[in-house]
Amino acid sequence: MTDHRPTTAAHKRTRRDHAAETAEDYVEAVADIGERDGACRVRDLAERFGVSHVTVVRIVKRLEGEGYLATEPYRPIELTPKGKRLARDCRERHEVVYRFLLAIGVDERVAAIDSEGIEHHVSRQTLDCFRAITKEQGG
Repeated sequence: MTDHRPTTAAHKRTRRDHAAETAEDYVEAVADIGERDGACRVRDLAERFGVSHVTVVRIVKRLEGEGYLATEPYRPIELTPKGKRLARDCRERHEVVYRFLLAIGVDERVAAIDSEGIEHHVSRQTLDCFRAITKEQGG
């Protein structure tokens, strides 16, 4: 029988995925809010994630340092080209996972919630398989 328990490499990948999760969530939120409202501000992110203003400022500052966001005092938060690419990639992964979950019979509400977590941890190979299955089913 094959041992399916995670290896050291799997645990390292999971830790790396968790570290990237916040960046992905924030750039996706900045893109969504910016498209919906025309601009994204700290208060919008605090409301969306249910966190304090201080928490958002700290994360935005980190993401600005990593090249995903651009900010100026009293101005909206903007995505850099690098941030736009990440937001686009996250949305695409989310949509593929969501469609796959629907294809295997998961309820829409549950699929929406589950895809939010799965999208951060799915490998390219698994995502490609999800995509192939949904295409086979007309998705």
